[in-house]
Amino acid sequence: MADQAKKIYQDGDYMQAAREFAGAASAYASAGDPLKSAEMKNNQSVALLLAGEAQAALDAVAGTEQVFAGSEDFRRQGMALANQAAALQALKRLPDAIECYQKAGVVLEKAGEGELRVDVMQQLSMLNLRRFKFYDAVLALQSGLAGVKNPTLKQRFMKKILFVHL
Repeated sequence: MADQAKKIYQDGDYMQAAREFAGAASAYASAGDPLKSAEMKNNQSVALLLAGEAQAALDAVAGTEQVFAGSEDFRRQGMALANQAAALQALKRLPDAIECYQKAGVVLEKAGEGELRVDVMQQLSMLNLRRFKFYDAVLALQSGLAGVKNPTLKQRFMKKILFVHL
């Protein structure tokens, strides 16, 4: 089921992919594999968000970060928090989205996931900019870039600007 859902997702039929991911999540839960079930719920959330169903995306991902935390799977815990934040952002619940992005950043740093963390921190920075919290925006971006081990040319340029002029 999971492979079928991924194929449908790659074909761009996000609502059908979300239904397939939900079925896969149920099947994994029935088989006693809560980690794979939570992973499928996260995939379902992403598909729902792309289909424009932000509330359903939030409902799908809710609680999955706890499943990953219980197994000390910090990478997937951070991704689950980031998925929650993206759904909250789409719902215009910006303070809640900011809080989730902050939590995701902390967990991804703990997991040693610099590249994923920089993406999360960039989203956090953009949200802070939208709320006219410029200092917080710069701090979030600096924090994300500081953890990148092999920065791209663009990231090196951003680091030079942010760290030299502030």
